[in-house]
This record gives sequence, C-alpha cells and structure tokens, in this order.
Amino acid sequence: MMLDRETKPLPSDEIKFSLPEIEKFKLENELEVFFINKSKLPIIQLNLIVNAGSVFDANDKKGLSNLYSMTVDEGAGNYSSLELSDEFETLGTHFNVSSSEDHIYFSLQSLKENFERSLELLSMVIISPHLEEKDFLREQRKIITRLLQQQDEPDEIADLVFEYNVFGKSNPYAFPVIGYEDSVENISLEDIKKFHSSFIFPNNSALIVVGDITKDELQKSLNNYFKGWKSKTAVTEISFPQIPNKKNIFLVDKKGSVQSEIRIGHISTKRKDNDYFPKLILNTILGGQFTSRINLNLREKKGYTYGAHSRFNYLKDCANFYITTSVASENTANAVKEIFNELNEIRNGVTPDELEFAKSSLIRKFPSNFETYKQIASNLIGTVIHSLPEDYFNTYIENVSKITIEEVNSAAEKYILPNESIIVIVGSKEILNEQLSEIENVAVTEVDFRGDKVS
Repeated sequence: MMLDRETKPLPSDEIKFSLPEIEKFKLENELEVFFINKSKLPIIQLNLIVNAGSVFDANDKKGLSNLYSMTVDEGAGNYSSLELSDEFETLGTHFNVSSSEDHIYFSLQSLKENFERSLELLSMVIISPHLEEKDFLREQRKIITRLLQQQDEPDEIADLVFEYNVFGKSNPYAFPVIGYEDSVENISLEDIKKFHSSFIFPNNSALIVVGDITKDELQKSLNNYFKGWKSKTAVTEISFPQIPNKKNIFLVDKKGSVQSEIRIGHISTKRKDNDYFPKLILNTILGGQFTSRINLNLREKKGYTYGAHSRFNYLKDCANFYITTSVASENTANAVKEIFNELNEIRNGVTPDELEFAKSSLIRKFPSNFETYKQIASNLIGTVIHSLPEDYFNTYIENVSKITIEEVNSAAEKYILPNESIIVIVGSKEILNEQLSEIENVAVTEVDFRGDKVS
C-alpha cells in the first residue's frame, strides 16, 4: 500500500494516563516506603534515597558524599568487593550507588525469583559495609584522576563555573558533587565511616519499590532484612543563602580552543511553587524542544550550533534557569546576543499556536515516561524529593491542558530575567576578548576552572 505523503496525519484520540495507586507505609524501623504493584513482568525495581548529598559536605571535604557512594559497596557482610559484585551478577541483578547534590541513591533491579537474595545483599551494603582502606584509596585515586581529566573538558568546566557563580560560594549548591582535587585528597577513611554513621539511617531515607510483589510480601521481606538498621536523630538542617544575580560575563580561558561553551541563566523559584506548569510550557517554547525559539534561531537560522536548549533546573532547596550551547569561537558574541534577543522577545508573549503545540508535545510524550519499572520508580523519586501531591501524575495532563496563554505570558515576565542573567563562556581568551567587548554594558571577569576570579 502506498502512503499518501501529501496529507498530514491527524492526531490520535485524546491521551489518557493513569498510574496505579501509590501505597505508602512505614517499616518497624521508621523507613518510609512508597510502593506500586506492577505484575506485567516478573521484575522488581527498588530505589533507596538517603538525604545525604553533597550539600552536606564540609568546605574542606567537598566530594565526601560522592566518595562514600563509590566506596560503600566495595565489600559488605561476608563478601569482599569482588565477591559481592559476583553475587549480584550471578543473580542477574543490577545494583548501583550514586550521589547527587541532595541525595545518595541505592538502586536495585531484580528478577522476582531472586528478589529475596538481592534484598539480603543490599541490606548488607547498607548495614554492614566493610569500608576498608585499600578500597577507599582505590576509589579516591579514581576520583582524583577524573578531576584531572575534567579540567580538559570545556562543557564540564562551563557547568561547574555556572553553578558556582549563579548560586554564590556561600550556598552549598555552588560546589560540584565530585568535589575538587585538594578537597578529595583531604578526605580520610575515618571521614567516610563518620559519614555513614551520621547520615545512613532509616528516618533519613525513603524507599521506592515498583514491581511484581504484593504489599504484604514486600513489607515482610523489608522488615526481615532491615531489622538491624536502626533510626537515629535526624540530620541538622542547613541553609541555602542566595545572592542576587547580576548580568556579567565569566570567561574561562581555554587556550587553543576553536569552540566556546556558553551557559546563560539566573536563580529561579523552587519546584513546589505554584507556577510550575506555566514555566514548563514557557520553557518548552523558549528552549525545551528541537522546535523551540532558541534552537531554531541559533541552529536553523544562524547556523551557529548543532543545538541549544534551556531548562529550569530544580534541586531540593534551590533552582535555576539556564541555557546551554556550544558554538565556533568566531560566533561566540553573536550567539550570546541572539540568546538575549530571544530572552527579551519571549517576555513580549507567546502565540496561541506555540502554546497549543507545546501543550500537545508535553501531553503526548508524557505516557512514554512510564514505560519501564525503572522509569516509574525514577519519576516517583521526584514526587518524594519535592513533596508533590499523591495524584500529581494522574492530574498532569489536566494541569498542562488548562494553562492559559495569559499564565504563560505572566510566567515569562516573572521568571525570564535577562538583566539578572550571568554569562559563562569557556573558550580562547585571545580570540574572544575583542568580540566580548562589543557586548554593551556587560563586564567581563576572567575566572579559573572553579569559577574564582583570576588575579
């Protein structure tokens, strides 16, 4: 059968989405559990999130949370590092530990028939990790090597310098999760052990489970394997002071570079604030998809880049808005000017066609975010971190659909702030100096790879 390519296909019927009920309960040790029963496949996905991210790292020990996450699964219970890895591999279980700004994540995906054994191994990692000197030193060396490599990667430098200057050095979010070479070298095995005892306990954590198991079966197994894991006094709260952002260029000199990494943005409001959905649609139009204004301008119209995008980045206690792109060095200043043209223009309002297209795009791709058990669990993590309503996912499509053009235009005026946007550029100072001087009313400050001013 021949396809009629002259006729545009009509959209399918109205998209409907419903997530199974999220069941909440607490274990005997006070660990809060969020559970969704899914029995289509004999798989169980488990994510333990611990309130122990890099924001808790001391100033002289940045990278502690990350180094802990790399060391904690290097042997536990009766098993050495290699033996523990072999046990998980034999079971066909995927196990991983990682750290972010806000949390440490223990992730486990297991076949139903091997879940009990996998859970037992996980409990060993959490309750009785070895935390031995040789494993600690090996992982510490890996991180220091990675940090040295990072200094040759302009895109990562741009991200680090942007976070450092948009939040300000008095804010814990200003610092990289991985830390710095000197701060990681300053971490000892005793620091790792103290971190474990100070942060890794049930009432400082939450557990998300999705899969082919009943609530009663799950509760019984969890109580059995985690009965030796005791609750403690909660972690002391920390503050997140924020500095007002001022339009300024922070330039990192990358000698010989033929490209420039560009980051532009400012502080924004947190995830739980009421304007989330207008901001979501606004960003979709501005820089959140391939057909967005910024990408079509810089990529399709000007030919400066292969891609440019924007987003609102929501952390637990802070947020920012930023734009990211990479351009040839000779196009750097022009690209910055075009981005600011788009930032100013979006404040004049969006069109009805843009609004409807953005809504349609968000709604139609939404169900695809829940195709696997891992995706479902990952999405639930966001609701736990940001304390979102229990019906958040089931009302998502309705909430997107009802946003008006007036709400989006109001969000543009309130949350897109060109005059408060910092500009980070990583590129060749020799090539860029003359260009950047042509950008009116913006000072240029040369900074190092951490974001500190070069004297």
